[in-house]
Amino acid sequence: MKNWKKLTLVTVVGILAVGLTACKKEEGTKSKTSDEAKEIVVGVAPGPYGDMVTDVIGPLMKEKGFTVTTKLFNDYVQPNKALASKQIDANLFQHTAYLEKFAGDNDLDLTAVGQVPTLGMGIYSKELTSLSDLPDGGKVSIANDASNLARTLQLLQANDLITIKADIDETKATVNDIDKNDHQLEFKPLDAAQLARSLDNVDIALIPGNFSWAAELKPSDALALEKLQEKYKNIVAVRTEDKDSDLGKAFEEVLTSEDFKASIAKSEFKDFDQPESWK
Repeated sequence: MKNWKKLTLVTVVGILAVGLTACKKEEGTKSKTSDEAKEIVVGVAPGPYGDMVTDVIGPLMKEKGFTVTTKLFNDYVQPNKALASKQIDANLFQHTAYLEKFAGDNDLDLTAVGQVPTLGMGIYSKELTSLSDLPDGGKVSIANDASNLARTLQLLQANDLITIKADIDETKATVNDIDKNDHQLEFKPLDAAQLARSLDNVDIALIPGNFSWAAELKPSDALALEKLQEKYKNIVAVRTEDKDSDLGKAFEEVLTSEDFKASIAKSEFKDFDQPESWK
């Protein structure tokens, strides 16, 4: 009888041990599968950055255990609100200055986790191959909104086409703040989305990056490109609570990696203005 009880006890213990081991293996398998298949959504706006997420950032994030898809927003308001309300996991469409102002104005707790190469405003022409060919009295189409107009005037000044008055804030400059226009350039203010279409009717057009990309204008064909300040280079943003999470750390590692730089160098984004830290 004692031997029978011992045999029964050993059998029960053996069955429990096998069952426990199987459970552990199954749990381990589920955990690994879950980690490998963690899906995240990155909000983007029309322009090149959705392609950058899909073609460059996404594959590198895959190596970190994240499958990336994008969600397109047609304005610059909803991507941050969607991020704050956890409808998406990150976004890439804005620069640091915009994020800080928008988050402050709307009481959103969002944080940048890294910069990406950014396409600045460019000076484009259908006829001219150099700004030195721009005739006196040349027609120049410019953006009519305050932010893009100020950048337009700064880009014209950087290329010695005009001079802005010394006693004003260049970030708020208007055509009334032009001090010297030695070439007697004729300015034609337009909605930024219409600037690329105006190329048939002007000598040069100053076109913000998103709109030049949408019009399939190559940065390498620009007569001049804007040199962006660091605060105007685009960033990947996450909720501040996620900055030190696996997701936030993965983005930081990818965006500062040599693999990211090498992938950009081989891509259609190679002419974009790079983060200062890359140089």
